[in-house]
Amino acid sequence: MSVPAIETRGLVKRFGNTAAVDEIDLHIPQGGIYGVLGPNGAGKTTAIRMLATLLRPDAGEARVLGHDVFTEPKAIREKIALTGQFASLDEDLTGIENLMLLGRLLGYSSRDAKVRGMTLLDAFGLTEAATRQVKKYSGGMRRRLDIAGSLIVTPQLMFLDEPTTGIDPRSRNQVWDIIRTLVAGGTTILLTTQHLEEADQLADRIAVIDTGKVIAEGTPGQLKAQVGTGALKVRVADPARREEAAEILGRTLMTEVIRESDSAALTVRLEDESRAASALIALQDSGLSVETFALGQPSLDEVFLALTGHKTADEATEGDAPATQEEAA
Repeated sequence: MSVPAIETRGLVKRFGNTAAVDEIDLHIPQGGIYGVLGPNGAGKTTAIRMLATLLRPDAGEARVLGHDVFTEPKAIREKIALTGQFASLDEDLTGIENLMLLGRLLGYSSRDAKVRGMTLLDAFGLTEAATRQVKKYSGGMRRRLDIAGSLIVTPQLMFLDEPTTGIDPRSRNQVWDIIRTLVAGGTTILLTTQHLEEADQLADRIAVIDTGKVIAEGTPGQLKAQVGTGALKVRVADPARREEAAEILGRTLMTEVIRESDSAALTVRLEDESRAASALIALQDSGLSVETFALGQPSLDEVFLALTGHKTADEATEGDAPATQEEAA
């Protein structure tokens, strides 16, 4: 049996009095995509930096592909790649020049570095932009080039830290396709995100992290099952009457009603899906017109809200370290 891609016990990192990572236990097998889900300040980036040997843990144990992060950092770095939240590219160089520079640093000859770089640019749909300066790239193009740079040498394990932050939906879907292709080629992915749809679309298993702790772990389906067997989603015809509708649903179903970002939408978690009909009848009897309704599994948004009491979009005090502290560590 192959060794786990990542195994941690009681992993801790503090900055002053703040525990950015607070006794995290993980067991991630090789193969597939493992998602780490949490809001800003949850400790996701700090955890990745420790596992990638860029930051020394304060306590606990961690092994990456069978190697100890304390005593075997060089062996780990030879087998992994890391793409952070912000593209690490030289904007004055062209796309191919960036990749050739990385290739040369990794031991390729000038010719082989160019061949490898052009192969990656072609695979990532960037051939036409190969000789264009990176400062003229769109956000999605920069993100694709940044991931390509991490693949000059194909890693066994790749850390992707919020890879779609700040890019448009079309570019996001392109990055998702790239991630799936990497996994199909045998690379294990650890993906951090605060976008619930991204975790739901990509991850085989998910660890939910809040304030430095793992508060839940499992497949997307298992996490959704913790919230309830179903969810009733209702959109009222008149947004001004949403609060009235929420009161009726809460009273009829005796459960919490979630106000969605859509000013006319409500969601109610259900243990017994058969009760949805009585709730809709109660709305109708009160003269409330329902534009649409749907019954299905709860979303990961609802799971996170149920587990933490707040949404992932809520701004939190950043628990990850400032750059100067990390460099000092």
